[in-house]
Amino acid sequence: MTANGIEIHYEAHGDEANPPILLIMGFGAQLTLWPDELVEALANHGFRVIRYDNRDIGLSHKFDGVKAPGLVKMTLLSKIGLTPKVPYTLADMADDGAGLLDALGIAKAHVVGASMGGMIAQHFASRHADKCLSLTSIFSSTGNPKLPPAKPEALKALVTRPKTTEEEALVEHGIMLARTIGSPGYPTADERLRERTRASVRRSFYPEGPTRHLSAIVADGDRRDMLETISVPTLVLHGEDDPLVPCEGGRDTAASIRGAKLKTIPGWGHDLPLELVDELADAIADHAKANAG
Repeated sequence: MTANGIEIHYEAHGDEANPPILLIMGFGAQLTLWPDELVEALANHGFRVIRYDNRDIGLSHKFDGVKAPGLVKMTLLSKIGLTPKVPYTLADMADDGAGLLDALGIAKAHVVGASMGGMIAQHFASRHADKCLSLTSIFSSTGNPKLPPAKPEALKALVTRPKTTEEEALVEHGIMLARTIGSPGYPTADERLRERTRASVRRSFYPEGPTRHLSAIVADGDRRDMLETISVPTLVLHGEDDPLVPCEGGRDTAASIRGAKLKTIPGWGHDLPLELVDELADAIADHAKANAG
């Protein structure tokens, strides 16, 4: 599907006549990281569920050959108040989502974003409020530099590349990452984790994309001033044991958006475990139904 001038790969589930929910995934993650069980649960709640690959990942458009500045340079520029020049911004990625809705002939949707996807969803609610019935921000943050950072082992696992591109090495690396940032209270069964990771690797492996994703995150900086302008009904969901984006990020998000509701869950980390699918689907669906427009 052509949206915002590029090819965006998407999947839709549920009756086309139902209210739409747009799912936006996070840093370097394909649409398949939204568990099928969660998509099905939302569809069973009476929604048309649309998930898509962000630009530069999965089966969507790749910005081959476009270089992003190094992380050290970006961080230094940000610290002295300068915005580094990056290939594209989170706002551009929000426009991708809005463009996808336009291409599908959808006037308005409930927008749900996870991690970097939550940041993109925040921009969506700010830039395209007329298209956004409600916002749900999942284990995301505000960019507030005073918030607690990720645990060192979680950040290292996220930015470290596998040593080779052989399938088994990529699968083992993916499992290591999932275990490091995942939910201590809801560990994923080994067989399921290995199966999902292998399927993801076989679907698409494109390590250049996350580099540009990361540059968009760093360049975005502190979003609190923008968040204060959001008038879209907002729900913030966050795990109390998230090692990558500590729960303070969710609390800060809720505090920065007028009228936002916050729900935190003990034992939940930076993933979407099967054991929480029903609870998360209920929370998202109840929020959406309460703000049907």
